Amino acid sequence: MNISVLGCGRWGSFIAWYLSRKGNKVTSWGPEDDRSYQVLKETGRNEYVALDEKIRLTCDLEEAVTGAEIVVISISSQGLRGFMQRVTKYPVREKVFVLCMKGIEVETGKRLSEILVESGISPEKIAVWVGPGHIQSFVQGIPNCMVIDSENEKLKRTLADSFRSDLIRFYYGEDLIGTEIGAAAKNVMGIAAGVLDVICVPLKGPLMSRGAREVARLIKAMGGNELSAYGLAHLGDYETTLFSPYSHNRMYGEMLAKGQRFDKLAEGVPTSKAMKFLGEKYHVELPITEVVYDVCYGREGGDVERCRAAIATLFSRSPKNEMY
Repeated sequence: MNISVLGCGRWGSFIAWYLSRKGNKVTSWGPEDDRSYQVLKETGRNEYVALDEKIRLTCDLEEAVTGAEIVVISISSQGLRGFMQRVTKYPVREKVFVLCMKGIEVETGKRLSEILVESGISPEKIAVWVGPGHIQSFVQGIPNCMVIDSENEKLKRTLADSFRSDLIRFYYGEDLIGTEIGAAAKNVMGIAAGVLDVICVPLKGPLMSRGAREVARLIKAMGGNELSAYGLAHLGDYETTLFSPYSHNRMYGEMLAKGQRFDKLAEGVPTSKAMKFLGEKYHVELPITEVVYDVCYGREGGDVERCRAAIATLFSRSPKNEMY
């Protein structure tokens, strides 16, 4: 298949590497002035992967999207709507789009697949690819499980069957709302985990349990299946988000609690704001999300004592039934 991967950062470069190894004809696109693109252009590799010579690297967006049967997008989630305005200038509405990214639009609370639909792409042509796994582990040959979901049953099965390998075992997603919300929300929990690592409070077990529960409530309120919160897209991704040294979101939380700056992308920061918006819209309590939002956006601030105070607010809440 002819596949173009739009975005050549950490995840995008891995996707291009992985799909090329599967025998596909792959084009990797990045903006000409982007540092990630320049590194790949100059050296053919980055800190994660070495691109096979068969992969075509380009900064020409028209060439990348018009020459592909499948367009994979891996960019910052908050830039997706503006980026799609550029993409849809070309004849792409019959292409298949696969979103390999996790997030919720802050201004609207929209899922990423909804942004594509509002950009003129048919829901039948859209799939999402999410789930656990870090590039550093994959390139060492350490396998993991992931999910491909879509409103189009045939499309998600075709993609999962075509993309599977000994390195990634794919499952067919069964709830696009839950898959997308769960995948985005796990990054919020990752920030909370990083804070806990600094203040040395052994609460990652409760974080996993209560975090998944509040996300399940939100998924249900939005019309999805609450059990999706306990699948690979959310709870299944906790190990690589709450515990891994490679997790950007966990590291963001750790450095925030230390009063230090983290310069790489941590999608959990805007996602906490978007989830707060959704919680208010759907009248769902999201106590952990609220604390992460407060820590990230300044009400509690970012050092050890103030982070301790933020965590303490969770323990001052009135008793609840566990599965309320």
